[in-house]
Amino acid sequence: MTAQRSQHVTSLLNGTIGSIKNVVPLDVTVDQPKLLEQALTMEFGVLIGITGDLRGKMVLTGDMTVFGTIGEKMFGMALEGEMLASFSGELGNMIAGGLSTNIVEQGIRIDITSPTMFQGATTLSGYDKALQVPVTFENAGDMGIYLLID
Repeated sequence: MTAQRSQHVTSLLNGTIGSIKNVVPLDVTVDQPKLLEQALTMEFGVLIGITGDLRGKMVLTGDMTVFGTIGEKMFGMALEGEMLASFSGELGNMIAGGLSTNIVEQGIRIDITSPTMFQGATTLSGYDKALQVPVTFENAGDMGIYLLID
């Protein structure tokens, strides 16, 4: 990995964490990022494509109840079914949008795609590198944030 690409990935990581803390109105604990050594498997999640100076994907995964608790905290009402899936995609959009804003300050330009939802056993592969960032939201639970770099 070149030094510039490594710096871009670090900026992407820091921008993502900053965006999560800004978007989600719950206390969050961020664990140490680690390299994912196998294909990414999940039951529920949202994928946002990243294009521009750095190409890849951001994936948010977790139990539906975690997304539901965050939605309830943000909107003051329980979200279920299609509303929960729609909110989860929008949460991904808000976090990725905040990421774009955060890293443009470092001269890195990215665009994001519309969210893609995953429900049911899903395996993702076909990326160059994957960083896993485990986060825990107070009174909501754990979410996995994955940065898949092409």
